[in-house]
Amino acid sequence: MSSTVLERLQTWYESQCNEDWEHQHGVQIETLDNPGWAVKIDLVDTDLQGRAFVEVRDLDSESEWMACKVENERFLGYGGPRMLGRIVSTFLDWADGG
Repeated sequence: MSSTVLERLQTWYESQCNEDWEHQHGVQIETLDNPGWAVKIDLVDTDLQGRAFVEVRDLDSESEWMACKVENERFLGYGGPRMLGRIVSTFLDWADGG
């Protein structure tokens, strides 16, 4: 059985919780007013801190655009209203070493 994107994100988040990390760091998913999504994931004190990430920019469509990068020890993903799953999948595929 394959895991959903949400299940994979929950598993990644839970694996970071060590009675310290979750008090200062975490995962934020917010809406944008253009409309769209913003995903911000703290990388400090995780296996991903310092790992290279190749920026993703797909801005060709007004509704299906996406931009992801790592900056200041955070994964930052932004995208159109139907792109939340793809943003989170981009993070998880990178986190899984893909």
